[in-house]
Amino acid sequence: MPLQSLTSLAAVDPQQWDGLLSDGQPFLRHAFLSALEDSGSLGPNSGWQAEHLLHVQDGRLIAALPSYRKWHSYGEYVFDHGWADACARAGIEYYPKLLSAVPFSPVSGARLLAASLEDGFELLQSLPGYLEIEGLSSAHINFTDAFTDAALAGQAGWLQRLGCQFHWQNRGYRDFQDFLDTLSSRKRKQMRKEREQVAGQGIEFEWLEGRQLSEAQWDFVYACYANTYAVRRQSPYLTRAFFSLLAERMPEAIRVVLAKQNARPVAMAFSLIGGDSFYGRYWGCLAEFDRLHFETCFYQGMDYAIAQGVQRFDAGAQGEHKLIRGFEPVITRSWHYLRHPGLKAAVKDFLQQERAGVLAYAEEARAALPYRQA
Repeated sequence: MPLQSLTSLAAVDPQQWDGLLSDGQPFLRHAFLSALEDSGSLGPNSGWQAEHLLHVQDGRLIAALPSYRKWHSYGEYVFDHGWADACARAGIEYYPKLLSAVPFSPVSGARLLAASLEDGFELLQSLPGYLEIEGLSSAHINFTDAFTDAALAGQAGWLQRLGCQFHWQNRGYRDFQDFLDTLSSRKRKQMRKEREQVAGQGIEFEWLEGRQLSEAQWDFVYACYANTYAVRRQSPYLTRAFFSLLAERMPEAIRVVLAKQNARPVAMAFSLIGGDSFYGRYWGCLAEFDRLHFETCFYQGMDYAIAQGVQRFDAGAQGEHKLIRGFEPVITRSWHYLRHPGLKAAVKDFLQQERAGVLAYAEEARAALPYRQA
């Protein structure tokens, strides 16, 4: 069955699309991905053009690969700039390429959407021919779940790449002190001191769900988000309209914590919740305070996860500052199909070496966790 490709999710029935999701994660929901498109956060001018691949049978969606045609490698968090540079030196066209991922967010989860592995196999088997017809150099499926891994492991020509993130696990803690009691004395004192420093500056916190925020509060959220890019002289990936559309389409999944001093908001963290997980995504501040980032992005999220009985807290990319606060190393996976045989051979050798380094790093990180020895 030939692949169908769509440049907008508006052409897909939301119930059929969401019916293929099984893990409760919010990032692959029709509402989230369509908000990215409809807000102008994605599109030809951004270097991200939606190119969702579908298998439809008798008018029913049976498998899908949410994906994008890319003319650069920004906003992906699985870094292939070196591959692109090597191609440029060798006179090989690396762009455009096809990417299946959550735009601008390094979050693992469903990529291949299908009711069964058999349905998913059929879509994946059609992909190499699609790349050739469309003149795409490669396909990349980033931050995959176990279902997608199982489907890709049975396909010829795909290379697996490992990465490492840091997630916090809620082991049934009664409160934050219960968590602190599992740490070494030195780390316990450090975290308690950091929280006291923030409180000593008169900072208080307010948690809001998506439907509770006013437009003025959303303006503040966006100003904070955009400022994290402005200080690096960069433009934000997301538009202001994205946040309004998301609040309209899936408010129940949104959590925002506002940091306030004298009742005036000074910082925020934007998160999504779904399934058994809490996802910290964007943060920003309009004034500088000692240790405010750690409190707003980590400790407040831990508090919330404990209070709500959420099992896992994924606070985003990067890690050493998370590691010493109890976030544990987690191996992530991505998959890559490269049409050029020379490029494929070189990348395969590189990934074999990188894999050993990633696994060693994760083991070293695990040994450095701040938990008391049993």
